[in-house]
Amino acid sequence: MEPVLPVTFRPTRTRIVLLTVGAFMFTVITAVALLLENLGAGERASFILTALVFLGILTLLSRPKVVADATGVTVVNLTRTRRLEWAEILRVNLRSGDPWVFLDLSDGSSLPVLGIQPGVAKAHAIRDARALRALAETHGTGTEKN
Repeated sequence: MEPVLPVTFRPTRTRIVLLTVGAFMFTVITAVALLLENLGAGERASFILTALVFLGILTLLSRPKVVADATGVTVVNLTRTRRLEWAEILRVNLRSGDPWVFLDLSDGSSLPVLGIQPGVAKAHAIRDARALRALAETHGTGTEKN
């Protein structure tokens, strides 16, 4: 079944786990830095900076998503964002064993889509991949409706 546009696909459970663990780690490491009496100011700052780095990395890992609208798809991966028109997407693939969805593009390349990944929530990822595939087939090359 094709979802109503605009729609956002993201690995919600993975995102919740990453952000929760990041916040917990930051809190614990900061608390330890502030509670240990033998630490100097530089050591405390080092602990807190390390906690911020961990939180930043886990926040970066929670970033992936896919936003589909009437004109195309925006793929947000870890460090890059790419906007695609529907006509550029030839196929949406999620094969058994794939870590995430791949888009076959009209320029001959393949784009990983980390916003749909079956790791923690396989059924959810399969449902999202099918929905994105249905959207690509409806709005993609040669099927645009006036």
